[in-house]
Amino acid sequence: MKAKDLAIAAFAIALVAILAYVWFTPSGLKPAPALEVTTLEGRNISLASLQGRPVLVTFWATTCPGCVKEMPHLVELYNELGPQGLEIIALAMAYDPEVQVREMVKLKQLPYPVALDRDGNAARAFGDVKLTPTSFLISPEGRIVQQKLGEMDMNALHSRIITMLKQKG
Repeated sequence: MKAKDLAIAAFAIALVAILAYVWFTPSGLKPAPALEVTTLEGRNISLASLQGRPVLVTFWATTCPGCVKEMPHLVELYNELGPQGLEIIALAMAYDPEVQVREMVKLKQLPYPVALDRDGNAARAFGDVKLTPTSFLISPEGRIVQQKLGEMDMNALHSRIITMLKQKG
């Protein structure tokens, strides 16, 4: 019985240590992938070049109702916090036809960079994203601090980005 109790205690201590590490590591545990994309306008953007600022990478599709619903909120977020340092990169899924992506960008007047993930490399780099919307918040230190499948809680996201921007400044 004592050996079993010791094993349980050791497991509990290890679990608490891991949870404490995760809780007190604000910059996240996983580094963002070394990714470079080309926007619809032909501009090359690498995540490494954006280090030092918070970055929201969002995978979306023109046929995704949640993605379309989220767009006005992302536009608002970008218009407010972009001048302070936030970058948003929208990655259209490989199966999305370019003409439809361009039409949606124009219709929704997206002010942030939009790229086509033509070969699916970006989706694979972020853990093989298959469902949309899927978003990743990357800290100024270049670490993934939040991953969200589905629509984001915009108030919580806004607060988290504000905190990052204040720490950065």
